[in-house]
Amino acid sequence: MTQKEQQQLGKTLWDIADNLRGAMNADDFRDYMLSFLFLRYLSSNYEDSAKKELGRDYPDDTPKDIMSKLKVNTPLEIWYKENSADVEFFEKQMRRKVHYVIKPNHLWNSIAEMARTQNNDLLETLQEGFKYIENESFESAFQGLFSEINLNSEKLGKTHKDRNDKLCVIIQKIAEGIKDFSTDSDTLGDAYEYL
Repeated sequence: MTQKEQQQLGKTLWDIADNLRGAMNADDFRDYMLSFLFLRYLSSNYEDSAKKELGRDYPDDTPKDIMSKLKVNTPLEIWYKENSADVEFFEKQMRRKVHYVIKPNHLWNSIAEMARTQNNDLLETLQEGFKYIENESFESAFQGLFSEINLNSEKLGKTHKDRNDKLCVIIQKIAEGIKDFSTDSDTLGDAYEYL
């Protein structure tokens, strides 16, 4: 990443934090942001590896309107639905080659789309996703990875709906703000260092 790109990333992260942190202190907000950035990084690597593993079977060119009709947010969700008998073998291969698995509905692009559409199930999906990645993705490699954030914190809101709505706003702003930045490890590292 060039110095200019690093500065732009820092400015973008600051703007997101400045607009959203509200009642949450800076340390808490940093933990949320880092968790979402790490989920984005893991998801991008996983989706790239899934494309390689599945080759021409990966439904990458599915139009958004078809995905909406199928009620899916990522191409990998389509593959899972159409190939349910092969999912176990696919995940075994992914654990062997990539060393972790992320279920399609837990991928960053799916989470970001749920936030964009203000989906009422976002909070539960995130909790399931973080738990799965930490405990079941691959042995104990990611144990405690998302332990710094509490999705049920009253800092996000007093009620379940308030917390879900706040997470939708936070994730949507993060997704919009960082969409033009690479998902590589250098960008993740620069974001981590900045935060």
